[in-house]
Amino acid sequence: MHKPLLTTDFLDRARTHYGDDEAVVATTGERFTYGELGERADRFSAALQERGIEKGDRVAVLDPNTHYHLEAAYGTMQTGAIHMPLNYRLTPDDFSYMLEDAEVDAVYADYDFADKIEPIREEVPAETFITNDAESVDGEWEEFDDVLEAAGTEYDRPEMHEDEIITINYTSGTTGDPKGVCRTHRAETLHAYLISIHQEIRDDDSYLWTLPMFHVNGWGHIYAITGMGAKHVCTRGVDAGDIFESVRKEDISYMCCAPTVLNMLSDYYEENDPTTTGENDIRIATAGSAPPEATIRTVEDEFGWYLKHVYGATETGPLITTSDARRTFDDDSGDRFAIKKRQGIGFLGTEIRVVDEDGTDVARDDASIGEIVVRGNQVMEKYWNKPEETEEAFTDRVEGYYHMGDLATVDENGMISIQDRKKDIIISGGENISSIELEDTLFDHPEISDVAVIPAPSDQWGETPKAFVVPESGDPDDPGVTVDDLVDFTRDNLAGYKVVREIEFVEELPTTATGKIQKYELRQEEWEDEDRMVGQG
Repeated sequence: MHKPLLTTDFLDRARTHYGDDEAVVATTGERFTYGELGERADRFSAALQERGIEKGDRVAVLDPNTHYHLEAAYGTMQTGAIHMPLNYRLTPDDFSYMLEDAEVDAVYADYDFADKIEPIREEVPAETFITNDAESVDGEWEEFDDVLEAAGTEYDRPEMHEDEIITINYTSGTTGDPKGVCRTHRAETLHAYLISIHQEIRDDDSYLWTLPMFHVNGWGHIYAITGMGAKHVCTRGVDAGDIFESVRKEDISYMCCAPTVLNMLSDYYEENDPTTTGENDIRIATAGSAPPEATIRTVEDEFGWYLKHVYGATETGPLITTSDARRTFDDDSGDRFAIKKRQGIGFLGTEIRVVDEDGTDVARDDASIGEIVVRGNQVMEKYWNKPEETEEAFTDRVEGYYHMGDLATVDENGMISIQDRKKDIIISGGENISSIELEDTLFDHPEISDVAVIPAPSDQWGETPKAFVVPESGDPDDPGVTVDDLVDFTRDNLAGYKVVREIEFVEELPTTATGKIQKYELRQEEWEDEDRMVGQG
């Protein structure tokens, strides 16, 4: 038998079996059952259709982790329209590009971020603009709750197919313009099934939203938590004290945190000695480059939480590997931390390889380095309107695999460990930052002759952008501009998290015989006291 795999099934299941159970603890203090969440999603669906939104249209959502985001996402998908979550840390220019590129038809924006959309409204194709506090927002915006009340609950759910695109998630533009990652019902559904298994999600879980919902649909947790009938505890940002308070008050059992957030929690714990659990045991997932071993030790031995290290990319769902291979370590042994730092082994149904430049698998000696490539049902369909980039992503070293751009080794158990990056990407506090974008921005300053930006180690962020600047004066001791001036210059022209934090004036940059800047030499020097040239951010 073949039954289509649709993202709408997750809320449908929760309404059927958990309709009277608590679904959402809102940031406003309200609490909604799955029946109430479903009704609000229905009303949003009806409202969209009243405004002309049809199957295949794009609806952008710019929101922190609130109940409105969940309602807008499911309300959009129930109409067959494409859900497009946006990173609220970006600039109006970023949003203008994305909304135009995807030809977005409607926008819902939280009141804290609507001012980033208002300046570009005339530049984008959308005609519907909804917010959750219209009185506090400049311009003509419809009020979310008023829209729901007026709409009613009746809407037409069209026939949908599992191979149709249902979400577009834009990358951070680390190698040029941002790319819209297109994901189908099938890919989203199977990824949610996989994290339900590997993250051990249950109907009695209380999940704290410390991970942005815009990050690949909250790593698929908007589906998995909902479909399993667990509870969403919403947030409007990450604050260490608030996290510990929510853990105690809401008996949190599961959450996801970037390594930066784990460091924040560790620092807060040392200074304030908070209660670290409620009535439930806690599982916590962290992703990408591993946290320092000391942080993992604090989380497990001091907080009493169980840490799972996972790995992936926007294009892969995102999650494709886990270090939670319990036959490889003893829960009572300190040796487990070395394994938990690894990116790990592939999820069920996911083929992970590490290949050299010829596409040949490297030896399982934990020394030979190659690029990680992946094949699995959770991998994206394509990039929106970018066929050449799509083809390259799946054909560079080996045909039919998505190429991650990360360089790794493999041990005898097939567990991967990232060693370096193929592309010039800086991961700071869980956000991807393009060194090329930073260089282009700094080049616009009249006092800069040449510049190279690399990731530098940071205790707080894992990595932070560092610029090596050749001043126009040619004299690093008298550059004609201050470090603070250049930091402010990047702050004025880029999203806040992309600001260059460290600057070093130099007489010249290392180059090859053909004049190409050798960033590898700069990274080697910057990371010489570290165990690898990859941060924990």
